[in-house]
Amino acid sequence: MVELKSHQVDTVFHALSDATRRHMLQELTQGERTVGQLAEPYSMSLAAASKHIKVLEGAGLVRREIRGRTHLCRLEPGPLATAHEWLSFYERFWTGRLDALERLLKEDDTRKAAAAGTQEKPASKPGHDT
Repeated sequence: MVELKSHQVDTVFHALSDATRRHMLQELTQGERTVGQLAEPYSMSLAAASKHIKVLEGAGLVRREIRGRTHLCRLEPGPLATAHEWLSFYERFWTGRLDALERLLKEDDTRKAAAAGTQEKPASKPGHDT
């Protein structure tokens, strides 16, 4: 596994741990949004939205640009790749474990079927010996 900076992974997952911040990131996949636009679906204050955005900025997931009085936010997807890389290791780990379990279950089914086949030999009918 590629070693990832623990702090970087921690800050990304912390930022993603909140549903509001995840929704904000999803909104930003459609393009730049103002702080007001990101706050609007939640009827939250600009200050509250700004706090969420600061957490996203701290994780490197959002870049804020100030144009006059307007604060525009833009998605920075790089850290999401870091999170994906970290999760991919565990996806491969569990896929390997589940594949091994599937093989064992199939082998067990095959053994049981073979054992049942040897126990179910047809009995010869009386008077019909060959």
